[in-house]
Formats: sequence, structure tokens, C-alpha cells
Amino acid sequence: MHEQRGPELVRTRLLWVLGQAGWVVLGIIVYFGVRGLTEGAAPQAVHRANRILAFEHVLGIDVEKDLQAPVTRSEALETIANWTYIWGHWPVIVATMVWLAWRHRDVFLRLRDAMLVSGALGMAIFVTFPVAPPRLTDLEVVDTVTESSNAYRVLQPPAFVNQYAAMPSLHAGWDLLVGISIVTAASSLWLRVVGFVMPALMALAVLVTANHYILDVVAGVVLVLVGHYVALRLEQRRQGRLRGSA
Repeated sequence: MHEQRGPELVRTRLLWVLGQAGWVVLGIIVYFGVRGLTEGAAPQAVHRANRILAFEHVLGIDVEKDLQAPVTRSEALETIANWTYIWGHWPVIVATMVWLAWRHRDVFLRLRDAMLVSGALGMAIFVTFPVAPPRLTDLEVVDTVTESSNAYRVLQPPAFVNQYAAMPSLHAGWDLLVGISIVTAASSLWLRVVGFVMPALMALAVLVTANHYILDVVAGVVLVLVGHYVALRLEQRRQGRLRGSA
């Protein structure tokens, strides 16, 4: 059996990575396009947000305002929260997917499928159940990202952003998927630590920057775990077809 070596192996791997990147980019374009074009009506979205806050109050978990208070009193904490929210999402997702596509193909495919499935489910919820984030309600919290940084608008232009897509939090959910993938593929302890810590930091960041509610984070986690389950089943089918053709 002929084995690929040197430049031939690099070329084959590069072509595969570029092909996968094309599909991922297409998925991102569709995700932001649909999310931006299906922005819900403000009164309806704010009404749903108030219902979520009321339900959280019943559960005793309406702590968004309390969580943000120490952040707004500390420039250092606010900067950390903003940078986590901005740079800990798309830049980390892209870097992780490139690394996985190049070095750990099976883990990459699992992450790709989980993100596509959860993204599709998320879009359906954004369209049918628009929810205003805490920063757009009367909760008296501060939009720390917009007030303190312009970087987010470069990474995610307003034309592609649905202001009323708080539920679920794919910021928290997709970072969890990335963390799972990093822990699965990493061979070093420090990288595994990053995989464990990063999703927790993002879950906290989306709350203290007034972009999501506790229940948004919970919904985001549940949604991506569904996506992860589907991705595992798809992986089993791929492996079964490979064994059958061997």
C-alpha cells in the first residue's frame, strides 16, 4: 500500500483542511445571515425577557445584576470580561478548528457537526422565540462590551447581529463544544486546563457583560449537548461505513 510522505502528505492535508474550511465558512455565513435578517420585534422580545427574569426570580437564580456589580466597579475585571467575550469566542473557535483539522481530523469532524446541528437549532429558536438581552431591558445593567470596546463590532458587524437572540447563548454553548474538543485532542496538561477553564470563563463573561441570562446559558449548554450527541452518532455511522468498505 502506497503511503504519502513529505510534500505530498502536506498537500493532501492542506486540500482537505481548505475543503472543510469552505463548508464551515458557508455555515457561518448562513448562521449570521439568517440571524441578522430575522430580528424579532423589540416589544415582543423585551416581554419574553421579562418573563425569563420572572421565572429566574421564582427559581432564585436572578443574579445577573449582582454578578455584574463588582465588574463595573473594577476596570481590570471589566476588561477581562469584555476580552473573554470578544476574543474567547470566534478567534478561539477558528484557531481550534484549524488545529483540529490539521492534526486531529476525527475530533474536528465531531466539533464541526455539533456546531452545525446546534447552530441550526439555535437559528430556529432565534426566529420563533426572540428574546432581548439584559442590556436592552429595564434591569439596570450596563452593556460593558459596547461601552468599552470597538473590537466586537469588527469581529461581528451590526448588519449580521440579531439584537434579540439572547436565548440560547451559543457564546457559552459553542465554547463548551470547543473546550470538549480541546480536552479530547490535547496531549499536554496546560492545553487540557484551557479546555476546562475557557467554557466556564465564557459562561461567566456572557452574564457579567449583560448579554445573557442564567437560563440562556443553561439553554445553550443543553442545545450543544444535543448537537454533540448527534455528532457522535454521525461519527459512528462514518466509522461503520469505513469498516464496511475495508
